[in-house]
Amino acid sequence: MKKASFKQPAGRPLPAAAESWVGAGADAGGPPPATAAARPARPATGAKPARLTIDLPEELHTAFKAACARRRTRMVDEVRQFIEEWTQKNG
Repeated sequence: MKKASFKQPAGRPLPAAAESWVGAGADAGGPPPATAAARPARPATGAKPARLTIDLPEELHTAFKAACARRRTRMVDEVRQFIEEWTQKNG
């Protein structure tokens, strides 16, 4: 039986900002990692969640995603919190 050899694909280099963010770790003075306690709670009613789909300009989506990464939060949690606060204020 003949052995097949495979070449390891060359990875793309990450941007310098990504490298410094990953290398900085928690000691960089950023916010602490998000925990389950810090995330907004889902409704306790047991109701099936409804899905919301929105279209955003690519630049806004990228900026929002990067801001969430810097805060170490999930995008869905930030949107959910915004909607909850907005409906309490304007409901």
